Amino acid sequence: MDPETLRADIPALDDCVYLNTGASGPSPRRVLSAATGFHERHKFEAPCGDGMYPTAMETKERARETIAPFVGADPEELALTRNTVEGINHVAGAIDWEPGDVVVRTDLEHPAGELPWQRLEDLEDIEVREVATERGRLDLDALKTAVADARLLCLSSLTWNFGTRLPISEVVDIAHDADTLVLVDAVQSPGQVPVDVHSWGADFVAGSGHKWLLGAWGSGFLYVDSDRLEDLEPRRIGYFSVDRDAPGDRYTYAPDASRFELGTTALAPYVGLAESVDLFGELGMDTVQSRIERLTDRLKAGLGDRLLSPREYESGLVTFEAEDPDATADRLAEAGVQIRSIPDPHACRVSVHVFNTAADIDQLLDAL
Repeated sequence: MDPETLRADIPALDDCVYLNTGASGPSPRRVLSAATGFHERHKFEAPCGDGMYPTAMETKERARETIAPFVGADPEELALTRNTVEGINHVAGAIDWEPGDVVVRTDLEHPAGELPWQRLEDLEDIEVREVATERGRLDLDALKTAVADARLLCLSSLTWNFGTRLPISEVVDIAHDADTLVLVDAVQSPGQVPVDVHSWGADFVAGSGHKWLLGAWGSGFLYVDSDRLEDLEPRRIGYFSVDRDAPGDRYTYAPDASRFELGTTALAPYVGLAESVDLFGELGMDTVQSRIERLTDRLKAGLGDRLLSPREYESGLVTFEAEDPDATADRLAEAGVQIRSIPDPHACRVSVHVFNTAADIDQLLDAL
């Protein structure tokens, strides 16, 4: 697999220059074919064959076993979710909060990393503490002060507004020295940079497959460090959440991360996500990163002083100033170039992925 072969397999690219993968990625035919193929097996063949439940359970576990090593996890440490915010909410709802507990987050967080804690302020009377940043940069001394008496720190591995990479391993060490748990919103990382949750050392990592992995909506995951599982008591429960072999007539939560999975759900997105993981394994993350770096260098040179993201390569997210970001994004869309405006900073954001080309970048710059 090479970038040109991938590009040729993405139908959406026939109709526009697509530079908005940080919002949602266009899927290759191969990925959607895997997903629809599962539906056909499950609904056409399984009823009179292996059975619909056995087929579904085998498919789910096969997907888990494919996705987990791609992010550096063991399969039993991974719950399959619908999206990143669902994973964050699973963690938020499973901790035994007490009034006055402190949650720390940065001012770089997406609403997925803000809203669950605002809700807990109302429900559990916790305190939410925000760490200020400067153009996507985190002051580690300020962070150390903020987490000194905190219960949990929530932050992104790669910022959605500036495209900066945060030093997650170093941040985790600082937090753990203060006995503070760490939850990482990794939604912008898998598919454009290597992810190894064990190397990060975080207690929880939430992500999705519909952005840089080019999967379908509804394909997410939650990593839970096995040492933290017993400390989490989910507020929701279902047939798939429990240990069905446990003795007695009362429930016992499953001993692994599947305790966050409730019941029958759409499995086709996970089949597609597993196919995406295989696809990116064939591409190689070195190929992905080197192509994104070359293209973002070209874009940043063309943007000149309008650039708000770092000049040096950190990710495929490139943010730039515009007099009217919303109108600029709309005008570009009319010209066949898809980017987006963002609210904080109020600016335009370009997402450059491995399927993009130098011609895509030049078309954007010409339109600007």
